[in-house]
Amino acid sequence: MVTEEAESNKRQKEGCIINCLPSDLIEQVFFRLPVSTLLTCTGVCKQWKKFIRDPRFITSHLQHAPRYALLFFPQESISCNPYPSDAILIDEAWSHSTHAVPVIGPDDFLFGSCNGLLGLYTKMSTIKIANFATGQCLHLEKPIKNLKGDHFSLYSFGFHPVTKQYKVAHFLGDSIEGHSQNNDKFSIIQVYTLGDESWKDIRTPEALSLKCVRNSGVVNLDGTIYWLTEDIIASWKYAIMSFDLGDESFKRIQLPATLEDCAHDGPPIYWIREIDRKICLVTIQSSHYLTRRLHGNLLIWTLDDKMGQRWSQKYNIQYSPSPDYILGPNLVHRDKIMLQHRDCKLYSYELLGDDSETKMCKVTKLLDFRPHKPENMKSYICVKSLVSLDEYKKAGIVRIPRQREGWKLKRWEAWEHKLRNKEEMWNNIYELEHGRMEFSQTMALRLKLLLPRIPDEVTRQQTSLKISQIIPYFPDQARSLRRLNCVDQKRDFDDLDARMDKYKDICEAISQTMDIIFSTLQSCIQVQFLLIAGVAAATCRWPCS
Repeated sequence: MVTEEAESNKRQKEGCIINCLPSDLIEQVFFRLPVSTLLTCTGVCKQWKKFIRDPRFITSHLQHAPRYALLFFPQESISCNPYPSDAILIDEAWSHSTHAVPVIGPDDFLFGSCNGLLGLYTKMSTIKIANFATGQCLHLEKPIKNLKGDHFSLYSFGFHPVTKQYKVAHFLGDSIEGHSQNNDKFSIIQVYTLGDESWKDIRTPEALSLKCVRNSGVVNLDGTIYWLTEDIIASWKYAIMSFDLGDESFKRIQLPATLEDCAHDGPPIYWIREIDRKICLVTIQSSHYLTRRLHGNLLIWTLDDKMGQRWSQKYNIQYSPSPDYILGPNLVHRDKIMLQHRDCKLYSYELLGDDSETKMCKVTKLLDFRPHKPENMKSYICVKSLVSLDEYKKAGIVRIPRQREGWKLKRWEAWEHKLRNKEEMWNNIYELEHGRMEFSQTMALRLKLLLPRIPDEVTRQQTSLKISQIIPYFPDQARSLRRLNCVDQKRDFDDLDARMDKYKDICEAISQTMDIIFSTLQSCIQVQFLLIAGVAAATCRWPCS
């Protein structure tokens, strides 16, 4: 018998053998492992933990990490029923995740994704920075508590590659002590650097359009925030403003000089987006009669030279009918454009052609996200990383949530009750299936004992086959304890209904088969009884010797 000491020595010896491998080789192996596996590896030995937690390895692993499209659905009320915030990841093979992102609460609003960290706006007095792969969270006090008109679209989150600092930015509308002065303008950006003791105010060169920030979006790329603003001097009445998170300076970037404007259509609509790690301007004409309906070709311009303000047209997408909504801040993943429609379905399209004429082909339906509304959907490019928040936890504005929050709130009691009922129904159907299998197996054994009473060989074989058919097969299905996302939650309800219907159909088929078996056995036994009775009667009539 192997003692515990011998087993321990064996494990230590094996560990030493692995650790004797060249560090470059171990590093290359670890680069190819997902974050979840690496977190498990930190518990193997102290050397592995030290290696995996090393900031240099974390940075290198981040550079090798696969990119996901993160689709975010904010909390909303539909037909007077609240639906929680949710997120779905689409990987490089275009498969979507099944489980919810645990760090995203039911009332959270996503405003940024950077190096595996998510910036989440809450309705409480804090905002949340979270690593959705490791589950680490950091709650930061908002720059102004209970600010009237505050909204998640007025926040941005990014990382500066030179200073190596993470920063949160807030576009503060021109107001005094919560009383609106000019809700359409802002003159201050409030900035917080993770690890600092407080927020600081950065004054803009002039009053800028807050409405453009809300409607056209914000992109945070390589340590710089970009957004659209009104510019009455410019040809197209708009320009792009940039804010460098490193030196905290502003710059104005003019739009392409050759933008088209169709006089017979409505005014053009502009969005700022990120495609292939570049700032892009997306524009399309609105309908002349319905300004919220899009019309014509979708033009996408790329900012090739920020200093020289040089643009090039990347796509001129011919699409009929025109897309209903434009995803943002990222709408292209793996060289395919993602577009959502009014039918609450998300599709991907391959883009073929040049910059003057681009056609969409090979359409693929990615998912049905009903009942969430398509106009509220957001899309970010993200990665899973090992980036730690531990070094920022001692900052002065870090808070520990003391109130009841998330799924513990009363407003989500009915939602949680609905999910608990579903799990109980799954358990009930499993019990019914198990009970039916045990009953059928017992009946099959008993019926097989009666087979010798069937004199006809063909009938006996047919009945034996029928008996084997009354034993049903119900596949085992282990239930995950993790919460499903909105798409798979709906699928799970559909699967439950289908499983219950299948159970009823199987029970009905078994009942019909058993009726046939009983009828066959009964007729054979009756024939045997009549034969025995006939022989007995003949024996009684036979003259005695």
